[in-house]
Amino acid sequence: MRKEYAFPKIEKLVSSLVNSFLSDLNISEFPEVVIEIPKERTNGDLSTNAAFRLASSLRKKPKDIAEQLASFCKSKLSQFKLDSIIEDTKVAQGGFVNFYLKDSFFHNMLAGIIKEGDAFTGLDVGKGKKVLLEFVSANPTGPLSIAHARQAAVGDSLSKILKAMGFDVASEYYNNDEGNQINILGESVELRYRQLKGEKAEFPEDCYQGDYIVSLAKEILDKNTNIDKSGYFCDFALDKITSIIKNELKDFGVEFDVWYSQKKLHASDKIDKSLELLRKKGFIYDSEGASWFKSTAFGDDKDRVVVKSDKSYTYLAPDIAYHKDKFERGFQWLINIWGPDHHGYVPRIKAVIQALGHDEEALSVIIVQLAAIYRDGKTVSMSTRKGQYITLREVLDEVGRDAARFFLLMRRTDSHLDFDLELAKKQSPENPVYYIQYAHARICSILEKAKEIKADFKNADLSLLKRKKRKNY
Repeated sequence: MRKEYAFPKIEKLVSSLVNSFLSDLNISEFPEVVIEIPKERTNGDLSTNAAFRLASSLRKKPKDIAEQLASFCKSKLSQFKLDSIIEDTKVAQGGFVNFYLKDSFFHNMLAGIIKEGDAFTGLDVGKGKKVLLEFVSANPTGPLSIAHARQAAVGDSLSKILKAMGFDVASEYYNNDEGNQINILGESVELRYRQLKGEKAEFPEDCYQGDYIVSLAKEILDKNTNIDKSGYFCDFALDKITSIIKNELKDFGVEFDVWYSQKKLHASDKIDKSLELLRKKGFIYDSEGASWFKSTAFGDDKDRVVVKSDKSYTYLAPDIAYHKDKFERGFQWLINIWGPDHHGYVPRIKAVIQALGHDEEALSVIIVQLAAIYRDGKTVSMSTRKGQYITLREVLDEVGRDAARFFLLMRRTDSHLDFDLELAKKQSPENPVYYIQYAHARICSILEKAKEIKADFKNADLSLLKRKKRKNY
């Protein structure tokens, strides 16, 4: 975006203006200035709560401080080169100072968009920096849930944004295609297969209970296959479910550049080499028959076991090798999108990154909170192991890709999200997706009409755009 119309630049100027006011105050310490964009334009285009944060230091009411701050800002607009941008400065809600931008600012922005077209939003912040964005990475033990779908929507959108900003982005799915959960998957399918054949086979509660397990078993039975290969049920179920996940994600508009196999990682010598490297650097030590990663050296609350006394790896050991491999593939910035159950895992992975010799900031972890599905005003109870959950496929079939992605991106990633299936299907302004699609259709209609009358947008009088929006819209 052209610099003269970039909000960050205006925010910086306004921040400098407010800081100038603070520096004139007779206090030893003053708070960091926070400039925000209000949700409603009635509260201004930019706003600061500085008066509230100064109240205790100055022993004054926030509103009195805000009045003083607003008056100061108005008198200094020219000095800070904001007189051609800011229309007014007002005090609201007992102490907020709101800044209103001139209509001419937005007119100039529109003129720039019309003149420059796609080049208007051209950014090169990333300058080709190589980024690996890992997201979803759900265990291939069943169809994707709405929680996985939310991570997929966030990850794919972030990937597009980073690419538009000039980063060289690759997306990756870490496929947990081995381990106890895969063994249980194979056992679940085998037991259902035996039951379908009429054999007596008890089905433990810790097996996967969903109908999709029965469908997989029936498919094997219908093939009339001679099963003599060890691990056949595991391999068959893993291949089928991985294929289902890939197809669901593709229909959701998400395709990964790399599907990284945990099984192949284990089959290589990368885990042993990674642990040996950390041992040479003094970050792996032996105690109580196990090998420990000295994560406390980097702020973790305790050291972590990487090799258990029975010589098997903990979850952390392959993760060390996996993240080391990411850097060895030439990536400079790693971004992991995880669910809330991984929140406590962040400090130890941050410690791993530093122990490997990289800056802590080379890894960013985004925690995406869970999503709840509502139908007819009631929460749909969900359990992955029991197979009781609304799958991504069901959501796609019921509300469509556009509505699903929009609803899953409506809230901050650190906020729990409620997905109302009925609302997502409504054809009224109450449904934000319908509202946006309706507005898009209207705009397209206007543009088509403009072509008919050969409208000259580049020389249009944009100052005519001054009417307030209709209240019912």
